Amino acid sequence: MYIPQHYRNENLKEVREFILNNSFGILINQIEGKPWATHIPLELDTDNKGNDILYGHIAKANPQWKYFKEGSEVLCIFNGPHSYVSSSWYAEEEVPTWNYIAVHLYGLLKIQDEKALMDSLHKLVDKYERRSESPISLHELSRNTLRQVKGVIGFEIEIKEIQAAYKLSQGREDDHPKIIEELKKSNTRDGHAIAEAIKNKQTK
Repeated sequence: MYIPQHYRNENLKEVREFILNNSFGILINQIEGKPWATHIPLELDTDNKGNDILYGHIAKANPQWKYFKEGSEVLCIFNGPHSYVSSSWYAEEEVPTWNYIAVHLYGLLKIQDEKALMDSLHKLVDKYERRSESPISLHELSRNTLRQVKGVIGFEIEIKEIQAAYKLSQGREDDHPKIIEELKKSNTRDGHAIAEAIKNKQTK
């Protein structure tokens, strides 16, 4: 993706944290020369060699998996908060803009065997069940219910390139207090999140 240099975030620790917290992503590959995208959880992990990977699964009813080739390159997109920024919040005249956080990952795909798929499903469910008042475990589900796993394909993606765009009103540092104030008044979750991201950048 096109990222002006001053919007690039090359702090891998920060980018990894972003992916962990925004792991509902978009998996993109080619089907007969046409881009194809699926919205799914894509979880960040490391393999037994210490390489960064993503893991996920899609339904066998989704034709995308039929075009999975071992070692083929795929694109994964993770979207964060975004918000309109009015130029009325600036001290000097300028055009309005949009602030946002987004990460693109390119990597090489590998289809999981049944054991690896089940391991990744356990990790996925355990991660999100921690937030539940009455968490469940796949270990507790009946064999009949778990037969549904036969209807999905699991995969891993070895990460080869990370592109992280954090567009947070860079170059308008004198206007940051007013921008943050107005974003907080917007009463939207994304507006508040972008305001916090700008504040966090100021302290680093």
